[in-house]
Amino acid sequence: MKEFTSKPLKFIDKNRSTFIHELRQRVDAYFEQTKKSKHANFEMFFKFIFYFGSAVLLYALIISNYFSAPVMLVFALLLGAFTAFIGFNISHDAIHGSYTSSPLANKILGLSFNLIGANAYIWSITHNILHHTYTNIPGHDEDIEVAPNLVRLSPEAKLTPIMRYQHLYAFLLYGLASFSWVFRKDFLKFSLKKIGQRVSNHPPIEYFNLFFFKAVYYFLFIALPLMVLDITWWQFIIGFLGMHLVEGLVLGLVFQLAHVVEGTAFPLENEEGNIEEAWAIHQLQTTANFACDNPIVNFLCGGLNMQIEHHLFPKICHVHYPKIAPIVKATAAEYGLPYIENKTFVSALRSHFTILKQLGKESWEKIDQAKKIRNGYPIATCINTEVLQKQPITEE
Repeated sequence: MKEFTSKPLKFIDKNRSTFIHELRQRVDAYFEQTKKSKHANFEMFFKFIFYFGSAVLLYALIISNYFSAPVMLVFALLLGAFTAFIGFNISHDAIHGSYTSSPLANKILGLSFNLIGANAYIWSITHNILHHTYTNIPGHDEDIEVAPNLVRLSPEAKLTPIMRYQHLYAFLLYGLASFSWVFRKDFLKFSLKKIGQRVSNHPPIEYFNLFFFKAVYYFLFIALPLMVLDITWWQFIIGFLGMHLVEGLVLGLVFQLAHVVEGTAFPLENEEGNIEEAWAIHQLQTTANFACDNPIVNFLCGGLNMQIEHHLFPKICHVHYPKIAPIVKATAAEYGLPYIENKTFVSALRSHFTILKQLGKESWEKIDQAKKIRNGYPIATCINTEVLQKQPITEE
C-alpha cells in the first residue's frame, strides 16, 4: 500500500488547460442572458417548505402517540428518508453558500444540518474543503475511507480477508453513516489535532454548537419519545435504528454513486506530493452523474445526482444544474475530456456494486492466484497471469 505524504497537495496544470475558464464564461453567459440569479428560486423555497414540513409532520405524528407501533415504525422510516432529503436539498446548499447571496442566511440555514444530528462546521471542513478539493485521492479524501478495515473504495486502500464479501455487506454499513455522525464522528473530529491538512484550532462557539445541538437532537429523538410514547424500550430501539438505517443508506448511496463507479479515477500524487492535472479536469475524471433526466431523482437528491456540475460550480444553487449540465457536457466534449454519467439510478447502483466486487472479491482472488504462481502451482491452475504480475502480493 502506498505511503501518502503529509505535505499540502497541489494541482500542477502542466498543459495550461483553458477548459475551466471557457466553461465559466459560458455558464456566466447563461445566467446573464436568462437574467437568473445563481441562488435559490421559487423551487428552492417550495423544497424548503415541503421537506421541513414533511419531516415536522412525520415527527408530530410519531410523538402524538395516536398510532400503533407498526404504523409509527413506518413513520420513523419515512422520517429517516426525509431527514436525508433535508440534508441534500437545504443544508448542503446552505453550507456551500449557494442557497442565498447572504452569508448570514446561509449560516442560519446551514444549522439545519445540526438539527438533523450532524455538525455543519465539521461538514464544511471534511466535505467543502477536503472532499471537493481532493476528490477520490487516496489518503486525502475521507469519503473513500468510510470504514477502512471493512470497505475498500479505492485501489490503494488496504485489502483484508473480509473485503471479499464487501459487495454483500457494504450497503448495510452505509446505513450506519448517520448513526455514526450522531454519536461518534463529530466528537472524534473535534478531538483530532488535524483534520486533513488543517490544524484543528476550532472557535469556542463551534464547541458550544456541537454540544448544544447534539443535546437538542438527543432530547427530541431519544428522551422525549421515551417519555411520551406508549411503547417498550426495544420497540423504540427498532424505530430509532430503522430511521437511521434508512437515512444512512440514502446518504451513502447518493454519495458513493457519484464517485465510486466504473470510469471514475483514483489519482495518486507524484513524488513531490502533487497531482499533475488541472483541478477542474481532475473533477471530471473522478466524478460521475446519474439519472439526470429523472425529475423525481432530481427533486429528491438536491442536485447530488449531478455531481459533475456541483463539483465544478459548488457556489451555484443545485436547482440550476439541469440547465447548465448541457453546457458542461458540450464544453468537456470540445476539450476531449470525460463526462461520466449513468443514465439511471439502477445502472449507477449496478456500477457501484461492480466496483465493490472488483476492489474486494476479485482483488483478493488475484492475490490468491499470484500466491499460487509464486509457490510453484502449475500455471494452468491460475488465471489472469498477465494481470497478476502487476498485482501487489499483500494482504494489507
